[in-house]
Amino acid sequence: MKKIPRKIFLPEEQIPSQWYNLRADMKNKPAPMLNPATLKPVEIGDITPVFCEELAKQELDGETRLFDVPGEIMDMYGIYRPSPLIRAYNLEKRLGTPAKIYFKYEGNNTSGSHKLNSAVAQAYYAKKQGLSGLTTETGAGQWGTALSEACAYFGLELDVYMVKVSYEQKPYRKAVMRTFGANVIASPSDTTQIGRKILAGDPDDRGSLGCAISEAVERAVTSPGGSRRYVLGSVLNQVLLHQSIVGLETEAAFKIIGEYPDIIVGCAGGGSNLGGLIAPFMRDKLNGKASPRVIAVEPASCPSLTRGKYAYDFCDTGKITPLSKMYTLGCEFKPSANHAGGLRYHGMAPILSQLYADGYMEAVAYEQTSVFEAAVTFAECETILPAPESAHAVRGAVDEALKCRESGEEKTILFGLTGTGYFDMTAYSSYLDGDMTDRVPSDEDLEKGFEKLPAV
Repeated sequence: MKKIPRKIFLPEEQIPSQWYNLRADMKNKPAPMLNPATLKPVEIGDITPVFCEELAKQELDGETRLFDVPGEIMDMYGIYRPSPLIRAYNLEKRLGTPAKIYFKYEGNNTSGSHKLNSAVAQAYYAKKQGLSGLTTETGAGQWGTALSEACAYFGLELDVYMVKVSYEQKPYRKAVMRTFGANVIASPSDTTQIGRKILAGDPDDRGSLGCAISEAVERAVTSPGGSRRYVLGSVLNQVLLHQSIVGLETEAAFKIIGEYPDIIVGCAGGGSNLGGLIAPFMRDKLNGKASPRVIAVEPASCPSLTRGKYAYDFCDTGKITPLSKMYTLGCEFKPSANHAGGLRYHGMAPILSQLYADGYMEAVAYEQTSVFEAAVTFAECETILPAPESAHAVRGAVDEALKCRESGEEKTILFGLTGTGYFDMTAYSSYLDGDMTDRVPSDEDLEKGFEKLPAV
């Protein structure tokens, strides 16, 4: 039997030239976003003051299956894509499993993550529209770094509202963003009305993604002459559309070696990497061509899928965004300051929420000491240090491989290694020194967020 190579690279000319819109194949489509003032489905004019025009069109288009990737975006994709599909032979050996473990590695760019795939697209459409700059939020810093790269490439200004706890934990992430010309602000801040209001209520507020989103949106809509727009690195339909390039490359790489995944595992915060990785495989599942298990792995400290409610909610703490139907912990939920900053979001992407509600996906939640244990094992075996977010997918894949060891089944497991952890050494030090703790919200904690869900 021919040995499968450790790394499977597509030829550069096979980088997908179209994004795939998973909604087009969903029989039960995600519920529409609602205008919070009227509670009616949003129209294009409701969101173009916030989003670029082309991105707003992509956001609301649930029918077009394929979108052409503009040539300028393909040019930048060619700098760091295609990314490899890697067989984790050493990890398989360490676990003593008959399972075949593959991971799609998205860490081979300066941002260290998959986030650049959508950042390039969003910056391109802003430049095409003639805008002078963008605003955004970032949790772990990967999205902020990616957008900083993209804005530098297209000559745009950028303000990044970084969740305060991550701002303090990751000074070098901030330094990289500044290197690419971004202005980085700790959120909540005194630069916006919403930030000042939050700080007035709690001067020691450590921030959240919902809070940072509120500040970034306010900064965009109050820009002189409408010269800026807001962009988001996860959750939105448009973001999952751009990230489909990850899954499409993975599908093509599997075809080269004659394989197909039985189990697909991805970390889940807002849903960008998971939605992108599973896109073509979920298409096959929706159309009855295959039936892979899809497992979303989230932190036990912010368990939107496993313990949240499926309801309409605001996407931000300041309650200025449209309402989205999603699995949510409530927009005012404040997760503990754990180390997986990119997963500290109160809600899940509407596309993934609908798939989960319809039974096409599973979800599990892990405490972070267990996650870091798996991350260290993976690093020892495969020499790549995973980001804390990605390490959740590692934990899920390891557990599935151990189940195969017990059952003797030779299943093919795919997981997304969405980023590297080289800026996360404070978190790794905390784990290695034995200082890391596991904080899981009580039912009473979650109920406080549920009580404030909007009545829709």
